Amino acid sequence: MKRRSECLPLLWSCAVALFALPSSQLLAAERKPNFLVILTDDVGWAEYGFQGTKDIPTPNIDSIAANGVRFTQGYVSGPYCSPTRAGLMSGRYQTRFGHEFNSTAGQSGLKLEEKTIAERLKPLGYSTCAIGKWHLGSQEQFRPFNRGFDEFYGTLGNTPYYHPTQFVDTRVSREVQKVADDDFYTTDAYGERAVDWLEAHKAEPWFLYLPFNAQHGPLQAPQKYLDQFKNIEDEKRRTFAAMMAAKDAAVGKVLKKIQELNQENDTLIVFHADNGGPTAQTTSNNLPLRGFKATTWEGGVRVPFCLQWKGHVPAGLVYDKPIIQLDVLPTILAAAGGTVDPAWHLDGVDLLPYLKNPAGPGPHETLFWRFGNQWAVRHGDWKLVVGNGGSGEPELYNLASDLSEATNLAAQEPSKVKELQHLYDSWNSEQAPASFPKENPNKAKNKGKGKGKAKAAAAL
Repeated sequence: MKRRSECLPLLWSCAVALFALPSSQLLAAERKPNFLVILTDDVGWAEYGFQGTKDIPTPNIDSIAANGVRFTQGYVSGPYCSPTRAGLMSGRYQTRFGHEFNSTAGQSGLKLEEKTIAERLKPLGYSTCAIGKWHLGSQEQFRPFNRGFDEFYGTLGNTPYYHPTQFVDTRVSREVQKVADDDFYTTDAYGERAVDWLEAHKAEPWFLYLPFNAQHGPLQAPQKYLDQFKNIEDEKRRTFAAMMAAKDAAVGKVLKKIQELNQENDTLIVFHADNGGPTAQTTSNNLPLRGFKATTWEGGVRVPFCLQWKGHVPAGLVYDKPIIQLDVLPTILAAAGGTVDPAWHLDGVDLLPYLKNPAGPGPHETLFWRFGNQWAVRHGDWKLVVGNGGSGEPELYNLASDLSEATNLAAQEPSKVKELQHLYDSWNSEQAPASFPKENPNKAKNKGKGKGKAKAAAAL
């Protein structure tokens, strides 16, 4: 009895200390991690401060890379909008299920058999929301609220305009509405709605998908952002910069809200672009990479890419091995405590073990791209590209010494061409034909050495 009575004060003090903790700390200790995936549209490799740009400050977006990992070889599986989104949401090469080109009006969209990140997280108890440009099908069955998202606020199709005439806010209606507010600007509105949604769902684990339509053309920006760049003489570049500033401000509001909710250490954040920039139309800079949107050269498929998860991923990490947006789903699912069923046949992998051992082997020895009459395969440092210039002749590059894909080594290395061709043929035999449209919409444009296609590509 005496020993038991001596323990009572200690137990009482522990209980007092426990209940003295702020409720936010108790919640943080119990909750599953949150997930924020930010997708940016048509942004070149060299944009953003963390990628080296000097003329357009992006401190909020840069903080994601500074507080986590910057991927120097971050890829997407498609060189433009809808295919990349299909791969991101499914964790699979979109060509496996025919989503090779942009989904169009009518009965086209992300196949219902392909489960989205949101659909994978719902059974684990997550609240889910998509805010921004969906572009994975506009018909009822393809809409975000039928693909695992509790709430949607944005445009269904490839509606690049920043005061859209077709908009969905599921808090009001699941049907398409016209925006009545004359001052409405998508980038600002997306940031504000994201903050509002985070506040409303702070008590439960959440997944927020935030695909901005910026920097997609046409270039449009409110005067308050244009005024920040009076020093830029070129009107097109000035508007592009203003759009970047608006997006950075919106991201900043979201990051600040996560901090205010004391959820920064509980939130895994991914940021990347959907494809390379269409330089001629928007000034988006892909240098020193060759090519741009709608090509399978590096400038079309290598993108700004970073990830933050404080307390789990070291700040300031630079990861130099190839990764791809297909990895986002399995990484999120693993962090949420879920498991990947081999029957899903995912092409992406959980990146977290690789980030814990950055000096070890990378997650992908080989990556593939197919885009109509263009295709490419990367194996190690070697990359074989076919069809980008319209000639159909193979182009072989060693990316370790030739990042700009300037020196075609196909004639000097025929055995390497044959090796990579075999890898591609084997992979391609597992892919499905394009479901929509039946022909590469850029086929007639694919002429020359990649200098005349940016304007056509920007319309996609």
